[in-house]
Amino acid sequence: MVKVFFNNSCNICRAEINHYKKYSDSKIEWVDVTNNLEAQKITSKSYRQLLRRMHIIQDGKLIEGAEVFLIIWKNIPKYNFLYKIFKFKPLFFLLNIFYEIAAYFLFIKNKHLLK
Repeated sequence: MVKVFFNNSCNICRAEINHYKKYSDSKIEWVDVTNNLEAQKITSKSYRQLLRRMHIIQDGKLIEGAEVFLIIWKNIPKYNFLYKIFKFKPLFFLLNIFYEIAAYFLFIKNKHLLK
């Protein structure tokens, strides 16, 4: 079982996760972090940290950032080809840079949720 922690209040995040939900099975549990104290407790992350990056708990291990996409793609057959491409270090490095930039701007856009 994989638990994905995402910001459902972010329009872009919600659209992407809803898309993945269509193709995923019961191996993935989707958890909205918006005002979710239980998510903070489970991950030991602050609300700010949960809004800043996506997180996954897999096999009892907390993973965050671009690596979350690798795990999602690996667990959804339709997107397994993306996992196979981006698991290679040079391409993952580029994915990670892109993710961090995009996640930063989405966090800034949704920073009002912290109030």
